[in-house]
Amino acid sequence: MKRFNQICGFLLASLSPQASSASEVKKERVVMVHGIFQSGHSFYPLKKRLEKAGHDCLVPSLKPADARSGIETLADQLRLAIEKKWGKDADFHIVAHSMGGLISRYYLQELGGHEHCHSLITLATPHHGTTAAYLYPGKGALQMRPKSEFLQQLESSEDRLAKVTLISYRTPLDLIIVPSSSSHWDVAKNHKVWAPAHPLVLHTPRVQRHIINLLETSAENGH
Repeated sequence: MKRFNQICGFLLASLSPQASSASEVKKERVVMVHGIFQSGHSFYPLKKRLEKAGHDCLVPSLKPADARSGIETLADQLRLAIEKKWGKDADFHIVAHSMGGLISRYYLQELGGHEHCHSLITLATPHHGTTAAYLYPGKGALQMRPKSEFLQQLESSEDRLAKVTLISYRTPLDLIIVPSSSSHWDVAKNHKVWAPAHPLVLHTPRVQRHIINLLETSAENGH
């Protein structure tokens, strides 16, 4: 009888939630940062897909969306949103579209976010500015003009991202990031996709597959 009870106990333990959870892959925290004139809703399809895979997503809507008060203001909102959801010591990944890449960089490089970020994936971000920014007023637009003080500041402190995996996507067909080569970021691994328009880089199947694979690899490695 004692032997029988031991066998039963072993079988029950093997079927328990604790045992099965040990083999499960840890899921990742993902922050998605929208671009100018947009909101968190622009990430809805990707957010839905990542949440279905079990990842914990944060998609804040930063205001004012046109950055008229400066990109620094939006970066601080991003910091507060992350800390409110996960605390000050949580680790995460960032996927950022367009101006969202600059918001994310300021947060990581100037507000200490680099200490907790595993990867930053930028999609059609004007790392070197865009001449289209001359067509719109406001501090944020001024900061996105080529060779602005803001961009030079980011370039001077990008060495703080040394331990962060950096990936940048661009499309040669971009009419918002002009020239489109401005999305080429020297310290990142750069990829080119033929998305027919600036907003569609985010929705390109190849880009989404890459994001999902990166997260799964990170989860498997326990990052």
